[in-house]
Amino acid sequence: MPEGPELALAGRYINAACGGLVFCGGAERSAVGRGPEVPFRSEAYRLGASARGKELRLLLEPLGPGLPQALVFRFGMSGGFRLRPAASPPRHAHLRFLTRESPPRALCFVDARRFGSWRLGDAWQPGRGPCVLSEYQAFRENVLKNLDDKAFDKPICEALLNQKYFNGIGNYLRAEILYRLKIPPFEKARTVLEALKHQEQARRKKNSSLTLSKKLKLKRDNPDLLELCHTVPMEVVAAEKNLLDPDHADNHTAFKNWLQCYGVPGMSSLRDHNGRTIWFQGEPGPMAPRGQKSRKKRAGPKADPDAPTAEVTTRASKRRSRRAENPTTSAVKKEEEEEAVPDPPRKGRARARRAAAAVPASSEPEAPVKATRRRASARKGAGAAPAV
Repeated sequence: MPEGPELALAGRYINAACGGLVFCGGAERSAVGRGPEVPFRSEAYRLGASARGKELRLLLEPLGPGLPQALVFRFGMSGGFRLRPAASPPRHAHLRFLTRESPPRALCFVDARRFGSWRLGDAWQPGRGPCVLSEYQAFRENVLKNLDDKAFDKPICEALLNQKYFNGIGNYLRAEILYRLKIPPFEKARTVLEALKHQEQARRKKNSSLTLSKKLKLKRDNPDLLELCHTVPMEVVAAEKNLLDPDHADNHTAFKNWLQCYGVPGMSSLRDHNGRTIWFQGEPGPMAPRGQKSRKKRAGPKADPDAPTAEVTTRASKRRSRRAENPTTSAVKKEEEEEAVPDPPRKGRARARRAAAAVPASSEPEAPVKATRRRASARKGAGAAPAV
């Protein structure tokens, strides 16, 4: 699911790809798009984007008369933007904005799974807190002044997904942040954050005599959880090689190599109380769900990251996995399930049919079958008590 860095990079992509383009007409909506018709038309307009947490605002500004129109997007599980030739748009393009050039191109909102949506207006969704990327100081203060909220009665791994306080943090980011600090994912959130608050006060007293440069170095070398909620997403956004560039799908390999915990071989995983998979190392913590056994991803030989690999999942192992996890079919939980590999064909029956077809016809085709049945009944009789 797209998280804060993906939304920030999508905004950067739109501004870089469309900054010098002029668009015309209106927005073309697909029949199955999860958003309203856009009541906007203009002979010439420009596009601009800005992101905040897990939302992206798109602004359509006419170059002549007319009022601007804003839309706010949520990407769901698979949403994103692509600039493509209008004659050959990508699959699952649910909203298109056409350029005025010839031949025209189209900026498309693409969403294969159709959980993404948009709404009219420029207002961010009410209830979302400050963005961990662009509003760090406000984000930090919002968390530390509200530690009495019942949201912090939950495990820290679940509190990190609460967008009221951690706007922009998602599943892979929470795993990476907790892993770097060696915090058990099922430690109580308030316990972790109150300790952080006390540490911050003690650090201020201790460092009062240090120079500014030494204070900054000390802070950089010893980040706390809230600081990592900002710096870890920034690593993705500020990477020299754009890890999530929609025009370079091979960059996903670089993103996978950047991950230290999420889905990495050797790490353990559990389902949290909301059914989302959390990856971690070591003990899960005192609030771990009961009745679950943590699974460890097996480490394999280091392969060429660009070479396609086939995953094979046996029928029996899938049954064991289903019993252990007891997954539901809700959309949010499906996001964390691994892609299932189709069962291999049941070769035994086909082989038996081919063997039977290859046997030459005889005058008594039923004889072998009857003999087998007699032998089976004899075996059953052998174990029975003798008649009196």
